[in-house]
Amino acid sequence: MDGFAAVDFGFAREVLQRGIAALYLVAFVSTLNQFRPLLGEHGLLPAPELLHWARTSPRGRLLHPTLFRHVEYTDRRLAALCWAGIAVAAAVVCGIPQLFTPWAPMACFLALWLGYMSVVSIGQTFYGFGWEMLLLEAGFLAAFLGSAAEPPPTVVIVLLWWLVFRLEFGAGMIKIRGGREWRDLTALTFHHETQPMPGPLSRQAHLLPRWFHKGEVLGNHFAQLVVPWFLFAPLLGLWVPGPVPASIGAVAAGIVIATQLWLIVTGNFAWLNWATVVLAFSAVGLPGIGSPVAPPRQDPPWTIDGMPLPWLLVTSAVGVLYLVLSWPAVRNLFARRQLMNASFNRWQLANAYGAFGTVTKERIEIVVEGTTDVDPDGATWQEYEFKGKPGDVRRIPRQFAPYHLRLDWLMWFLPLGRSLEDWFTMFLLRLLEADAATLRLLAADPFSGERPRWVRAVSYRYRFATREELKADGVRWVRDRRRPVMGPVSLRGR
Repeated sequence: MDGFAAVDFGFAREVLQRGIAALYLVAFVSTLNQFRPLLGEHGLLPAPELLHWARTSPRGRLLHPTLFRHVEYTDRRLAALCWAGIAVAAAVVCGIPQLFTPWAPMACFLALWLGYMSVVSIGQTFYGFGWEMLLLEAGFLAAFLGSAAEPPPTVVIVLLWWLVFRLEFGAGMIKIRGGREWRDLTALTFHHETQPMPGPLSRQAHLLPRWFHKGEVLGNHFAQLVVPWFLFAPLLGLWVPGPVPASIGAVAAGIVIATQLWLIVTGNFAWLNWATVVLAFSAVGLPGIGSPVAPPRQDPPWTIDGMPLPWLLVTSAVGVLYLVLSWPAVRNLFARRQLMNASFNRWQLANAYGAFGTVTKERIEIVVEGTTDVDPDGATWQEYEFKGKPGDVRRIPRQFAPYHLRLDWLMWFLPLGRSLEDWFTMFLLRLLEADAATLRLLAADPFSGERPRWVRAVSYRYRFATREELKADGVRWVRDRRRPVMGPVSLRGR
């Protein structure tokens, strides 16, 4: 650190800008592929209805900012917004805006931030995940990292450490205050099996010895409750000469990255873990790598520490803004009733984060079935196969993250609620209609585009197969039938 300029964090800026932009690209691709059947004009929870309520209800002002409040929503306009976001994100990944003045990458990231906020604000339950607000906040802060012509601003680098701290320490405190399984070290005995969307290595992780799972929990507590404090160690470099403070911060970042990589290979948590990895690089200072060429001996007028004065004023204003906005998040971290994944302002900045305060100990899956037979009581039922969530007991779970399968994630939440969600009833209706857009969200349609006569939902208990069961029966999962959940239902008149 050198006053206003984080001169050793040029490489960190490269990783941050390109990494965050890459995650925006994935988010816009995910939206392009899934928003219309889920939330479009004929979606399961149509966004136009929400926007109509926002315009006509006194409580509509509570809706977070979105361009579609001022421009009428259509599926084509949503697609245009996604394509524009993909183009801008790809340009930043390639490093094109970073070749110009700091205002160019700032404009790109603010466009990504506002564009994706316009989607999240009308995304309802399908966009109600903590990594949505994390991506928005990361994009806002990345807007003020500058370009290759000047060093990264110290204040923005520190704000990124503060983001990682809230993300990791908040999650650690949620766990300590949450289910007993985090305190008696048994949480990860269940988690790999019961997590929302297991990956190809989740079963192998689940079958590891109990002592290993207890070690995982201890390692998690250390990485989330102790390590985040050391991210701020490079600040000591302002007063303590030598490489030690920066090295402490880099080691802390390395521990965060290592724990996130383990989560990446054992699960599918959209871009949550990938975003944490990218953001942790903000604490990795590498002298001379990725830093701009040293300025001439006599800085031009209105330049301080290699940064133009207007740019320095803007980034300092962002620091003051965050100082004000962060107070609710600070109180929440140490509150008895800590909020998880909460936003305290309309722009979703300085949020509270956290995940998995409790771990489910049993996996219940809702299996959707259909039939073309007239009599549902004596019918032959065939299952709809989802892309990510467990279904076929012989299928190896696939790796999708950082791509987000929104329908599959919501299917995991269904058994945890007291009643079935409205969107699920509409989903069954779309299956009865053999709606092509809805069927594209699935891995397989057993009726090849034809309309089923009846559909129903049945719950099963799933568990990972043991090594002996895999060898004997070739199955990755073992399931037993629990109970009917809904149906059989049919379209009226059929």
